[in-house]
Amino acid sequence: MRLSYLTDVTTSPGRQRTSIQLCAQRLGFTLIAEASDLGVSARKMSPFERPSLSAWLQRPDEYEAIMWSHVDRAVRSVAHMSELIEWSRQRSKTLIFGVPEERQPLVITPQANSDAIRHCMKLAYAAEQETRAISARLTSAHEVLRATGRYGGGLVPFGYKKAPHPSGTGWCLAPDPETVTVVRAIVGDVHSGLSLVAIAQKLETAGVLVPRDRHAHLQERPTGGRRHGRDFERFRWTAGSLCKILRTPALMGHRVHKGATVRDADGSPVLIGPPLLTEEEFQALQATLNARSNGTHPKGRETSLLIGVAHCTGCGGRMYFATRKAYAYGDYVCRASARGTTCSAPASIRASWLDEFTVDRYREAFATDGEVTRGQLLRDRVRVTVAKGRSGGGRERLAGPDTSRLTFTIGSRP
Repeated sequence: MRLSYLTDVTTSPGRQRTSIQLCAQRLGFTLIAEASDLGVSARKMSPFERPSLSAWLQRPDEYEAIMWSHVDRAVRSVAHMSELIEWSRQRSKTLIFGVPEERQPLVITPQANSDAIRHCMKLAYAAEQETRAISARLTSAHEVLRATGRYGGGLVPFGYKKAPHPSGTGWCLAPDPETVTVVRAIVGDVHSGLSLVAIAQKLETAGVLVPRDRHAHLQERPTGGRRHGRDFERFRWTAGSLCKILRTPALMGHRVHKGATVRDADGSPVLIGPPLLTEEEFQALQATLNARSNGTHPKGRETSLLIGVAHCTGCGGRMYFATRKAYAYGDYVCRASARGTTCSAPASIRASWLDEFTVDRYREAFATDGEVTRGQLLRDRVRVTVAKGRSGGGRERLAGPDTSRLTFTIGSRP
């Protein structure tokens, strides 16, 4: 079962379940399990990315067929349907779709002929076209709402809550007393010199909900969700989530679309609610944040050589390239905090050192003197792990990497 938007009054899950049960009885199948992805868009997420269904797609030996009440419950994309059919053929599984407008369900066996496949793709194309039409209508409706300063749904900017529009029609935003004080405290901490990472830790300690969880709480829905392939009961504050709040013109009560202020025909900002910060306060905040990001940085570079190759020993997560303020080089660092998790021993190392170490070991292993690319490293399943180094400085630490905290493996071979 699948549904894009789950509300308290929807009856779709029950109707889908009944349709599938009747279809199974008609075809002589026994239902053994239910994969329910409610609140999941088929346009944005393929079957292989949905939390409940994807888990079953990874265990094909436990069943013979998968059944949906309709094609559009499975996919709303021709590409996703093609991917699903290819998966079923490779694993000898049957796909079954209820088709309300026809007398019999559509059954796609691993040996299905071209006519059945063509019919299936035709229904997927119709679902895709319907999605595009719905998206166009919603886009047009939201353009009108943006122009009139009305709230059209979605995540409410932090510091605000939904309120009736003064015109008596629709909704706007009003300051939320519980989070306005949090916003002002964050702004004060920024001006006092506290880092965004420290502020995030402060909010975590105080038990303040992140905007997404706060919105879910107000809607009386469960907090947390799925992120980076993991399930969370609640999300954590990060420097990134704080930066989004502090950079948005919504703090001045502006209607924002794609990060920018929406303006009327005269060029004036469209207001969606009373400002939390005056224009002067907002610009002063931006100046403080900009001052922190100034400095000498390495020239823009393409995807770093060891992304997907270098991992932190402390948490097993990937390490990412980060510039150093006022330095001409950067580091590979553990980004557990950015993923909303905690690493017991976060590692970091100068990027050029780790690049050179990895390339040298790769050339030794493969007896080559040629250029080593990221594609080659990933293809050969190269993995480099970095343990946390000791604190403190000294001349010996400027000579090069401490190789005792580095490990290099190719596939399963050390």
